[in-house]
Amino acid sequence: MEAFVEEIPSYQDKKFGSMVRAALWLVSVVGEGNIFTKAQLRETFPDVAQIDRRLRDLRDHGWRIDTNRDDPSLLQQEQRFVTRGADVWIPGKSKAPKHKSSLTAAQRAKVLQDDNHLCRSCGIGAGEAYEDGGIDLAKLNVSRRRVLQSDGTADYQLVTECKRCGTGGGADREVDLGALLDLVENLSSVERRLFAKWIDADQRSFSPIEKIWGIYRTLPQESRAEVAQAIGDLAD
Repeated sequence: MEAFVEEIPSYQDKKFGSMVRAALWLVSVVGEGNIFTKAQLRETFPDVAQIDRRLRDLRDHGWRIDTNRDDPSLLQQEQRFVTRGADVWIPGKSKAPKHKSSLTAAQRAKVLQDDNHLCRSCGIGAGEAYEDGGIDLAKLNVSRRRVLQSDGTADYQLVTECKRCGTGGGADREVDLGALLDLVENLSSVERRLFAKWIDADQRSFSPIEKIWGIYRTLPQESRAEVAQAIGDLAD
C-alpha cells in the first residue's frame, strides 16, 4: 500500500495571508519538534513587516510554538515548533474562535482590579518573588479559563494568572463550577458562614490547630513521632 503524502500549498504563494504562509513554512520547512530562529523567520519573509506577530497569531488556532520563556533550554533568539494546530490554509479554518479574540487595555485593567492584582492560581502579586528562591519576579497576565456551568454548558471567563502558572498548559485549565456549587450546598451552616468570611476577605484564615498541622506535616518521621508521643502524654 502506498504511503499517504500530504499535499500542502507553498509558503511562497502570496495569495495567502502572512499568518497562513508562516504556518505552511513551519510545516514544510521547520517540522514539528524542531528549532528555528527569529532571523530565519525574517529572512524567509522579508516582505512581511510584522511576521513575528503573525506567527504568534497561530497560537489562537491551536498551534504550539515555544519561546525561551516556555522552554528555558531555548536561547533568546530561538523558538521551537512543538505541535501543529488547525490547517489555517483551508478556507474557514483561519478564523479564530470567539474566546481567542484580543483583549482591550480596559478589559485587562478591569480583570486585574477585580482579582486584586493577584494570580488566582498561586496567589502571588506582581513583582513578588516566588517561594522557591528563584531570581524571577512574578509577572501577571490575563488568561481565559474554561468554566463548566451547572447546566453542562461551557463558558470562557477572564482571570488573572502569573506567567509561571500560565506556562505549560495553563491556558487549558478548566474548572467545574457546577460541581463546586454542589459542594457548597452540602456544607453545614457553620461551614458556609466560615466560607463566606473567606470570600469577603478574599483569603483563607487559618485556625491555630491548622497552623500547627501545617508545621507538623513538614517534620521528619522522628520528630513526628515525638509530637505524637507528646499528644499521647497530654491525653493521659
